[in-house]
Amino acid sequence: MAPSPAPTTKPAPAQATPPAAAAPSAPNQPPKATEAAPQAVPGFWDPRRRPDRPDLSRLTVIRFLTETDYPPFNFTGPDGNPAGFNVDLARSLCDEIKVTCTIQMRRFETLIDALATNRGDAIIASMAVTPQLRAKVDFTDPYYRAPARFVSRRDNVMPEIRPEYLEGKKVGVIAGTSHEAYLKAMFTDAEIHSYPDNDALRAALRRGEVDFIFGDAISLAFWINGTDSAECCAFSGGPFVESRYFGEGVGIAVRKGNDLLRQSLNWALFRIWEKGRFTDLWLRYFSISPF
Repeated sequence: MAPSPAPTTKPAPAQATPPAAAAPSAPNQPPKATEAAPQAVPGFWDPRRRPDRPDLSRLTVIRFLTETDYPPFNFTGPDGNPAGFNVDLARSLCDEIKVTCTIQMRRFETLIDALATNRGDAIIASMAVTPQLRAKVDFTDPYYRAPARFVSRRDNVMPEIRPEYLEGKKVGVIAGTSHEAYLKAMFTDAEIHSYPDNDALRAALRRGEVDFIFGDAISLAFWINGTDSAECCAFSGGPFVESRYFGEGVGIAVRKGNDLLRQSLNWALFRIWEKGRFTDLWLRYFSISPF
């Protein structure tokens, strides 16, 4: 099973636009709610730093490995074939490189071993870039991350959140996570309430036991937009992406030293983003943006 995106993902700040914030009327007072920002799409590519085109003629096939059951990123489609955001992205990369592409689904914990034993060429499975994994594989540039965000009830939405705005506020978080560590380090004047799991955390917000909850923005986006939330809640403030707490990013893993494939995938990722195809793909899968 894929790792929880919360404590295990993401690099330097994504080029995504958080909701616009009105200037507060007093130093410690939050701004009033403003009109919702347009859908934000993560982008890690600088148009001024176009990667060189590698010798793509040396690639004849890319055998992608992905996770079996981590929707909407990887899952088995109605026709029994691999589906999901990562799968569609892999196919777009192969189209851009103009190379034959295969996609094999495996349990998440077997992916690194399958790559090492040449049962595949690249892992595209929401795999977080960590120092431990960098010792085993090489990674492409990041193509998304799971930022952290606050969620409040709809009648209490704040367009911007700063530590001083949450002084004395009750904030729920899952115990033992990087999100809890971040709150304790940065939001020292908030009243932090820790819960054992997502169900307990979200129920506390619905019941009004806490004013906000803080956690993995991707899973929270699907909860907000799903039936379990009963349309109770919405994001408050923009994304938090500090890599020390929330990771370096999600990249595509290749075998150590496979620079041709890594550089080819980086080139293709940039091209897909430049043409707007990455944005189209993102919006297809994320109706409420984690960013």
